[in-house]
Amino acid sequence: MSDAPVAVALVGSRTEAELIVGLLRSHGLDAVFAADDAGGQEPQLQLQGVRVLVRASDEESARDVLAEVARASEAPGEDDGEDEPSTR
Repeated sequence: MSDAPVAVALVGSRTEAELIVGLLRSHGLDAVFAADDAGGQEPQLQLQGVRVLVRASDEESARDVLAEVARASEAPGEDDGEDEPSTR
């Protein structure tokens, strides 16, 4: 099995990619980001997206971590079909 890097996320900025890389690293996964923005000197080129990369062997674990974070960040009641009572 090849351990070539694979993209697990495509985000809009280096900052967001750095946060995701930090999250993945905190879960014991090697991660880096790649951007075609002249080393950060041409940030407008980030509009093409910044890729977060992990080893192919870590892809499933990385996607699980990202999915868990996405589930945790959903608003209450957003996905379960029930409306939460208003507190206002």
